[in-house]
Order: sequence, then C-alpha cells, then structure tokens
Amino acid sequence: MKRCNHCVMDTSDPDLKFDEKGICTRCNEFESRIVPMWNYGKGRENELNAMIQKIKRAGKGKEYDCIIGLSGGFDSSYMLHMAVREWGLRPLVLHVDSGWDLPVAQDNIKKLVDKLGVNLLVQKINWEQERNFQLALFKAGVAALDTPQDVAFSTYVGVYAKKYRIKYLLNGGNIATEVVTNPKAWCYGGNDVVFMKDILKKFGTVDMKGYPFLPSYTRKLFSKLFHIGPKCFKPLDYIPYSKDIATKLLVNEYGWEPYRQKHFESLMTKFIEGYWCPKRFGADIRIAQLSSLVVTGQMTREQALEELSHPSLSEEEGKEIFSQIAAKLEISEEELQSYFDMPLKGYDDYKNIKSVVDWIIKIKNLFEPSPLVQSK
Repeated sequence: MKRCNHCVMDTSDPDLKFDEKGICTRCNEFESRIVPMWNYGKGRENELNAMIQKIKRAGKGKEYDCIIGLSGGFDSSYMLHMAVREWGLRPLVLHVDSGWDLPVAQDNIKKLVDKLGVNLLVQKINWEQERNFQLALFKAGVAALDTPQDVAFSTYVGVYAKKYRIKYLLNGGNIATEVVTNPKAWCYGGNDVVFMKDILKKFGTVDMKGYPFLPSYTRKLFSKLFHIGPKCFKPLDYIPYSKDIATKLLVNEYGWEPYRQKHFESLMTKFIEGYWCPKRFGADIRIAQLSSLVVTGQMTREQALEELSHPSLSEEEGKEIFSQIAAKLEISEEELQSYFDMPLKGYDDYKNIKSVVDWIIKIKNLFEPSPLVQSK
C-alpha cells in the first residue's frame, strides 16, 4: 500500500497516481482545478445572492420555492438552517424513510423542522421491497450496498417537485467536506438500473413493481439538457463552509446531536461504512472523507492518520450492529456471515450499461463540473 504524502488517500483506490513528491492526483487536481474555481467559498456572494433571488422569483405565488432532501445528516441539516434563517427561502423538506433511520437521526430532523417552522414530507418506502432489494445486494456480493435508498431519494425528489411545481432542488453536496469522492473501485454501479435489475432478477424474491427506480444520473442529465425536473443548486459551495463551525451552530441552536462519522444517521449506512466495506472490501470510507478535510485545511494529515488508526466501530459494536442488520433483514447471523465470506463480486459480474453511464457522467460534467469526479 502507498499513501499520499499530503492527504491520506492510498492505493485502496487502484486508479490513484502519485507525482515525484509522492502527492496524489486528488491533491494536485484540487490545487490546480478546484481552488481557482471555488476559492474556499470566498468572494462568491454576488453569485449566491443572484441565485437566491432567481429561486424566489420562480417560487412567487407558490407554496414552496425550493425542495430540500433532509437525511438528518450534517450537510443537509446545516443547509436547511441557512436556507431558512439566512436566505429567507420557503423549502418543502423531503425525508425518504427507507426503514433504516436511527432514532438519533429522527430526533435531529424533528428538532430542525420544529424550530424552523418548515413543512416536512416523509415518504416511506415499501419495507418488503426495500428489504428484498437490500438482501439481493448482499447476496450478489457487491460493494454498492446503499443503492436502494439513493435511487428512491433521487426519484421522489422529482415526483414531489413536479407535484408542487418546484423548479429548484437545494443539494447539500459540497466541496468543503466532499471534494475527495469515493473511488470507483469502492462502490461503482449504484446508478445503473440494468445492473440493479439484473441483481434483483437473480437474487430477489419480491415483486418490485412500483419501486422508484429512476437512476439519479439519468435524472440529472435530462434536467440539464431538457429542463426536466428541478434544477440542482449546491449553495454550500458559495459560502465559506467549515464543518466545525457549522457543527457548533447546529448543536447550540437546535440541540442537534452530532454523529461519530459522516453517514452514521442510518443503521444500514453505518453498517456498510463502519463494518462491511472496511472488513470485506478493504474500503475505509473515512479515507476519502478525512482527505477532503485535509486538502481543504480543516484537519491536519496527522489528525487524519490518528483517526484512521482506530476502527470506525469497536469489535463489540461491530458484533452488535451485525446482529441488528441480520434481524432487520429477517435472516440468521450465519446467513449474513455467509455473504461476508463469499468471493468478492463487482460491477462487471452482472449485466450493466457502463459505457452509457460513463457517457452520461461526461455529459453531465460538461454542464456541471464536479470536483475530482470518481463517481459511482
């Protein structure tokens, strides 16, 4: 294994390259391409204000002027605060309940929406279909395990934007905490409906008719090219955004409870990122998350390495969450362990439209360049 001398990315990403100083491509691209465009969110007030006014004009006379997906996680929570308190927007807040929400996430969502006085719409996913989809992915042996929730969210955003005639989606994705995205090798395939349906055909046992299957990249591409669905805007890229400062605000203003790790608001994503992927695939999601904070100056490399020296979950916590996942999926722990022990499988082991998905990503990036794209 080789690790970057500036951030903490390593060769668990097989596409990573290093220069003569041992600095990885992610860090070099950040300095050469991202910083000149982004400038750490500084000096972009006029762009932000112009966009806020555009959103307000589009929503004039309507109940809502934008839609915000709220997972209960850090970025979307802070964005909701800014949208209402600082920018005076009137969002429809959408939460997609996949059945995996942890109580702490539900509490955080309630604290925010109650104090801000915004309308929360909770869309529940059919649990038998969700369980079937999730279990099929485990049986398939692939790493793209968070697909069911992601696909459902992308679809329902479009459904409710159309219903309420909302033209703008505010997205909490941002450069400050997410500039180093997950490598393709860790999770590729989550936006390929052919890939997903082949897995469901081979391993599913429940009729999936009615499940929201619109792949997110298809939605984004058609939104850009043909103005279908809400236009996506990422406001956190237009302000100086600090994880520590934002966390303190959420805690002090709303009594919001921080999570130990990004994406730990869901039992399933906590299991995937804290246990399954590091142990089965050797993919510690924190490497990308912490590298984002290192390259944007919010953490030192030494601090990141210290955090990585300890597992996300202790052995005791790992055993407990393993048992909880098996029970929720209505299988034995022995069966779940058999999926852990099976040979690793990947995107190319199932039917897919990789060439088409790659083309969609390239077209999308012509309209909305993404930082250090290694999209799944």
